[in-house]
Amino acid sequence: MFGIYLKRELGRRKKAALVIALGLALGIALVITVNSVSAGMTQAQDKVLKSLYGLGTDMTVTKARSAPTGNSSGRPNFEFDAKSNDSDETQSSDRVMTQGGQALKAALVAKVAKQDGVANAVGAITLNVTKVDGSFTQGKAQSTTGSSSQSQGQGGPGGGSGGNSTAAPQVQGGGASFDVNSYSVAGVDVTDQTLGPLAGMEITSGKTFTAAQTNAKVVVLSKSYAKENKYKVGKTLKISGTKYTIIGIATASSSESTTDVYLPLKQAQTLADAKNQVTTIYVKATDSKQIDTVKATIQKNISGTTVTTSADLADTVSGSLSTASNLATSVGKWLSIAVLVAAFLVAALLTSSAVSRRVREFGTLKALGWPSRRVTRQVVGESMVNGLLGGALGIGLGLAAAYAVTAISPKLTAQLGSTGGGGGMGGGPGGGGPGQQSSQNTMEIALSAPVSLTTIALAVGLAVTGGLIAGAMGGWRASRMRPADALRSVS
Repeated sequence: MFGIYLKRELGRRKKAALVIALGLALGIALVITVNSVSAGMTQAQDKVLKSLYGLGTDMTVTKARSAPTGNSSGRPNFEFDAKSNDSDETQSSDRVMTQGGQALKAALVAKVAKQDGVANAVGAITLNVTKVDGSFTQGKAQSTTGSSSQSQGQGGPGGGSGGNSTAAPQVQGGGASFDVNSYSVAGVDVTDQTLGPLAGMEITSGKTFTAAQTNAKVVVLSKSYAKENKYKVGKTLKISGTKYTIIGIATASSSESTTDVYLPLKQAQTLADAKNQVTTIYVKATDSKQIDTVKATIQKNISGTTVTTSADLADTVSGSLSTASNLATSVGKWLSIAVLVAAFLVAALLTSSAVSRRVREFGTLKALGWPSRRVTRQVVGESMVNGLLGGALGIGLGLAAAYAVTAISPKLTAQLGSTGGGGGMGGGPGGGGPGQQSSQNTMEIALSAPVSLTTIALAVGLAVTGGLIAGAMGGWRASRMRPADALRSVS
């Protein structure tokens, strides 16, 4: 009897049922959309952090770079010698500088690894190579030292060769013109590549380092850098007069690469004249829930270091990604709650209004012997069906909106600023990290909107809740009706 009556009444009131269902559907669809976009924002932020950390890294240990002393400007100097007075003399010079924080003793890697809560620790060194190519024009030129402010090139993910700029060394009786570009280099521990700069990279051509290549003259390039400079596996890359054989081309597995060149740690240390030194120690904790505790332990037992976690780094991310994420988690959250509450309220009021128009019907049923609880159950049943219908429509609309966002894949930028630790994550790949004052890492991330089963379950729960709220309001209104109300409605 319940099912037959329910089917007949819903069939008679299709328009009213559809209006109530659509109201709930809009609120539920908005909740799904906001949740899926927020999940996409979280994934995008994780990509940014992983590109700098390397996969599996929970924190990094660095040391703040000390301020320059005396008249040191911190700018690279280049040595050139023009030998001819009558013809152009083309020359090239590389300047290799460590980036991020101040160098740490390599022995600290083992000390960090022994701290409570640390599962593994790996050292790495981050360098920036500024390459200057130029020529002396006619005139009497002598051996000179040119000083050029460091160019960071295009910066951002993929780096590639930097944009060209011109520096003017001191030349007597003539002139000089130089092109300057720079690229980032990461020295990695080839015996343990599970952490550090290469951990988030996938070899797409050639091969990666072997454990035996601790001091071999071999190199792995990022795909974007190799493509821009037309390098291929088997070719050579020359840095400061040393030729390195390219053995592999790597692509970031979760985002774009922020390092151009990867070298065995010892080779990178030799280039930078930093024997037995690292700029960053990558740390993996035994328990991701105890990261703050591990951070405090390292800072306590190893003085003078800066420990940066992913949470610290996330606070430094700015740009459209950060702005959109804040909007999604704040404005979007409260907007969806407000719309959902309004949808519940409208559904309840419409149901109550519909019950008021059925005074004769319910009054007659009570006169025929239906108890109030049976009438209430009938109204709640109708509201539950409306709620489930609204839930189904809302899930469909929400999935469509999420799919549209993923299909369009709007581009968001993320800029990584300083963590205040004189390097913070500066040991991470990216040619200097957030502690570098001359530039910021800028990444471009494609936004997606993944919909999880939890979000779908939430939508179903909201549909049931909406139906119950509307049913409760309508049932309460129906339970107060008396048989006499039906007679009065006839007259």
